[in-house]
Amino acid sequence: MRFEVLNVGHGLCAYLEAENKNLMVFDCGYNGATGFKPSDYFRRRGHSSIQRFIVTNYDQDHIDDLPDLKANFNIEILHRNSSISSSQLRVLKRQGGPISDAMECLLDMIDRYNGGEPSPPPPFPGVTLSHFWNSYKDDFDDTNNISLVTFLNCNETVFVIPGDLEKAGWEKLLKNASFRSELAKVNYFIASHHGRENGYCEEVFNYCTPKLVIMSDGPKRYATQEMVSTYTKHASGVKINGKMRYVWTTRSDGVIHWDL
Repeated sequence: MRFEVLNVGHGLCAYLEAENKNLMVFDCGYNGATGFKPSDYFRRRGHSSIQRFIVTNYDQDHIDDLPDLKANFNIEILHRNSSISSSQLRVLKRQGGPISDAMECLLDMIDRYNGGEPSPPPPFPGVTLSHFWNSYKDDFDDTNNISLVTFLNCNETVFVIPGDLEKAGWEKLLKNASFRSELAKVNYFIASHHGRENGYCEEVFNYCTPKLVIMSDGPKRYATQEMVSTYTKHASGVKINGKMRYVWTTRSDGVIHWDL
């Protein structure tokens, strides 16, 4: 199977392609600077269906390509933080301005994909998923801290994909023993909020020592992006192309993939 973090600039799109060619997609940001769209890439890889689509965060940079994805692929299952309804999300997003076409697509999907999983669910041999989230209103009233945190276990190689979770959101989830237990298994850590400073929570690494931290982000423009050295101290390192690496950034290093 293959897991890949695509280079979509400031945003996120990652996918898992199983041995049976079933496809699991995490977000669908696209790179406006280069014109790279995940929907085009998945078509080139021969896909017309997405068995599991996971929305980690309800902001535009995580769903830019959703209109094309929704129009051209059969999306079987939607995973999201279900503590917020489509009407609540619409009100929340309107606070920032008009609703985008991509957000309208997501709101429509939330209304349509409101049931449980099909029986039997689409098979992903050797793969397990665990989801954690903070509740809207009860815990937080912003989109970042209600990000869906996913632990993806692929033949005992574990990735954590935390959306745009901020420090306060991490601290809330760390109170959950099951969450801490999943963190302890992580091999590869996709940095929250694209590796920005407000997504960093040092306490997380009391429970987690990843081999590599991955940042999906665009060109450096702000001091809050200067986090490579901070994350480096938490990683044990892996050898890539003959060199030990502790942090990988899509802005400097491009895409990264694992054959598992």
